[in-house]
Amino acid sequence: MPLRPITLSPQSTQIPPAVEKLLQEADEHCHKFFERGLGRRYPRYLPSHAEKVYTAIHALRESNHLRGHSFCEWGSGLGVATCLASLIGFDAVGIEIEPGLVELSIQLARELNLSADFLCTSYLPEGYDEAEGIGGKDLITPEARTSHSGNIDTSPIYDGLDPGEVDLFFVYPWPGQEEFMMDLFGELATEDSVLLIHHADSSTTAYRQEPD
Repeated sequence: MPLRPITLSPQSTQIPPAVEKLLQEADEHCHKFFERGLGRRYPRYLPSHAEKVYTAIHALRESNHLRGHSFCEWGSGLGVATCLASLIGFDAVGIEIEPGLVELSIQLARELNLSADFLCTSYLPEGYDEAEGIGGKDLITPEARTSHSGNIDTSPIYDGLDPGEVDLFFVYPWPGQEEFMMDLFGELATEDSVLLIHHADSSTTAYRQEPD
């Protein structure tokens, strides 16, 4: 299905006290993360600009762009965006492959008494993969691999989470990985689901899955 860009108009409003507390806790967790040398264990991890992530998610929550309140973060890291989504009112799940980061995410959610959930797995469901392509990563779908691997279950699903039921996906990709994440969204999401991308310059873009 084609993707249609969504124009976001985040408003510069006063941050609610509960969100301010979360941002402070997240900042402390991030400092401890690097002070303890965990950045060397997870060299690819870089935190997003949490306040701007909150503003973008909140703008979508207040808009008429979302069909529901199911949220999924791909590569949730320390879990800040997933916790923010939970605080805003989403049924929020973060997907992170590194057990140590998942443990820290769960700790953050517990400290703030949030119901955010975290899955320690890849954001690529079984049967999906990635390969080096010209200009970046290429998405390999189960259909593309069937002739090499035999019969593959092509219904994408995470442990206890059907991506087809997610209303808002969020990702902070590496520079140059944006197109790959859009391709993955195009494969896994269903009609009217929305993808929110946070970029390295702290800007955000959003896309809706349109019918064919």
